[in-house]
Amino acid sequence: MSFRVVIPARFGSSRLPGKPLLDIAGKPMVVHVYERALLSAASEVVVATDDVRIAEALRDYNAPVVMTRADHPSGTDRLQEVATLRGWQADDIVVNVQGDEPLIPPRVINQVAANLASAPLAGMATLAEPLQEAEQLFNPNIVKLVRDVNDFALYFSRAPMPWARDSFADDRSQLPPEALALYLRHLGIYAYRVGFLHDYVSWPPAAIEQLESLEQLRALYQGVRIHVDVAHEALPPGVDTQADLDRVRAILANPSNRGVVA
Repeated sequence: MSFRVVIPARFGSSRLPGKPLLDIAGKPMVVHVYERALLSAASEVVVATDDVRIAEALRDYNAPVVMTRADHPSGTDRLQEVATLRGWQADDIVVNVQGDEPLIPPRVINQVAANLASAPLAGMATLAEPLQEAEQLFNPNIVKLVRDVNDFALYFSRAPMPWARDSFADDRSQLPPEALALYLRHLGIYAYRVGFLHDYVSWPPAAIEQLESLEQLRALYQGVRIHVDVAHEALPPGVDTQADLDRVRAILANPSNRGVVA
C-alpha cells in the first residue's frame, strides 16, 4: 500500500492568529505535525498553504510546500488542488492531516490509509473512538456517527445518535450500558482517493451539509461510501485554544516526550 500525506495549514485563526507558526519546544507547530507525519509509512508528505510566512518557515526544515489558492472554502478543496498540481492519479490515496495536530500518532495515519486501501467501494475513510459519557453525546461540538455492518458510515451528526428511546425516557445522565459500542465520536482525520476529491469539488454543497456544518455529509448525500473504523490508538486533541497550546507546550517541553504521543 502506498499513500501520501497533505497537511493543510492556514495562517488565519479567530482564536489563535498565526496558529501554524506558534512556537512549541522551539519549532513552529506545523513543523511538529510534519515531523509526526514523516514517521508514518507515507511515501510523500507535503504542506499545503496559501501564506508565504508558513512556506518560508517550513523551508528551514526542508519540508516540501505546495502553494495553493487563498479562496478555498475547505481543506478538502485545498487537497484537491494539491493533487491536481502534483499530477496524482485517480486511484492514489491521500491522507489529510490537520496542521494543528502536533501530537498525532503516526500509527493512526497508517491505519486510515490502510482502511481505505482495503475498502475498494469507499471513496474516503475516517476514524472514530467510543464515547465515554452522556455529556459528550449531547454536546453539539462533538460529532457523532452511526455505521453499518460493513463499517460504512450511515450518518454523521452533531445531534445525539443513536437515540436510546427507552433508556433516555427515564435517564439521560448516562449512556445505556448495553449499547455502549454503538456510541462513537468522529475523529477529524480522513483518507481520500484522488478521484473522489475531483468529484467532491464539482458537487454543490448539500443541504444536510450546510445544516449540520459537516463537509463529509456532501459525500454521503452523493452516495459515496465512507469507511469508518475505531482508531487503534487514542488521538490527542488538536490545538484550538490557548489552553490547548499550553497543554501541548508542557508535554513537548519534556525531551522524553518528543518521540512519543502522550
